[in-house]
Amino acid sequence: MSYLIPRRTFLKGLGTAIALPMLEGMLPMTAMAMSPKARTVRMAFISVPNGINMANWTPELEGAGYVLPYTLEPLHNVRKSLSILTGLTQQNAFALGDGPGDHARSAATWLTGVHPKKTSGADINVGISVDQVAAKHIGTQTPFPSLELGCERGAQAGDCDSGYSCAYSSTISWKTSTTPMAKEVNPRLVFERFFGNGDPKESTESRFRRARYNHSVLDFVLEDASQLKGQLGGRDRMKLDEYLTSVREIEERVAKFDHANADVAQGGVRIPTGIPKDYAEHIRLMADMMVLAFHGDLTRISTCMYANEGSNRSYRQIGVPEGHHDVSHHGNDPKKLEKKRQIDRFHIEQFAYMLEKMQSIKEVDGTMLDNSLVVYGGGISDGNRHNHDDLPVLLAGRGGGSYKATGQHKTYKDGTPLNNLFVSMLDSVGVPTEALGDSTGKLQGLF
Repeated sequence: MSYLIPRRTFLKGLGTAIALPMLEGMLPMTAMAMSPKARTVRMAFISVPNGINMANWTPELEGAGYVLPYTLEPLHNVRKSLSILTGLTQQNAFALGDGPGDHARSAATWLTGVHPKKTSGADINVGISVDQVAAKHIGTQTPFPSLELGCERGAQAGDCDSGYSCAYSSTISWKTSTTPMAKEVNPRLVFERFFGNGDPKESTESRFRRARYNHSVLDFVLEDASQLKGQLGGRDRMKLDEYLTSVREIEERVAKFDHANADVAQGGVRIPTGIPKDYAEHIRLMADMMVLAFHGDLTRISTCMYANEGSNRSYRQIGVPEGHHDVSHHGNDPKKLEKKRQIDRFHIEQFAYMLEKMQSIKEVDGTMLDNSLVVYGGGISDGNRHNHDDLPVLLAGRGGGSYKATGQHKTYKDGTPLNNLFVSMLDSVGVPTEALGDSTGKLQGLF
């Protein structure tokens, strides 16, 4: 194709701007054979609270011949793009003389590798997180340097865990050692952030107008889309149609919860909450928002907290009416261990949903999952012991071809810093980093 489409092309309409996915028409012909290192690679970090029932998480065998344990069985469709990493540690999440507060420390330390200052005041201090190191260097290449999501609201002040600020237990992303990145839990607000035109006042007006006349964001960009399709080849037209269809499907799902949950009036127009009452649907909508942002190259870096660390959310929908934190303190009670196992599997089912969606999206070179690195886990291993070694860690994706150890269970010497993995990941996305937190080098055998 002789016509080269600018990479940062947007479909525009009233109060709306929709970024486009990577199309072949955006690449010079010589770039169609680009090397794996030249691909656009995304990074995501998904955290779960209160530890894991590790007996149903850790495979018995190392290498590629392992059997997926009960908790990880839902990942069978993406197994070839997944590694289970055993033995990694966040040493600075241990007390180190600071007494209780393991939940707050585990969240604050998970992506930083730095021991947080014990305070419930404004003088919080921990360290910059791996996602924000990446955002600082490559975030300027996208409309949003990074995207912070969650499914449970959290305070940024007050005492939430034995003298530790609530900011520690409700945040995993830190822009600086004293600046937590607040997460968004409302999928409607995330969607509006993506597809507004950058002017907050005009975006609000357009949102009201769409709500009043039941318009989709796509209704405002149809003319731009039709003109663009005339410049595209057959495969790019199909890719654009698939992308816009996914935008509309997500918008319709968000709107469904808007109508069910709208409860705040402003200027005569009711503003919806957009938060589903069904927890699984909430997690999946936030996963869809992350995937949508990656698809349109709105950002390449994201975090998502399924719940705040120490959360005592009930899982009544899967037959566990007790609070999660209470269940995690199982005391080796078989009934509590079984309930914890069910909660852990529920979380993995939602993670599998996201990975399978990423795997289904074809890109110029491979799939979205091929061109991503996604970490899943948390800063506590066994919720009863509050230990921060032998952490539950999954790494999904192929890093644009840089990650070679997919489909394996790899075991490291106990005490190996988790931050060694993050240093390796940063290098693979073009952000060479000598050290992060308590890292001692790169994690061997992966990249």
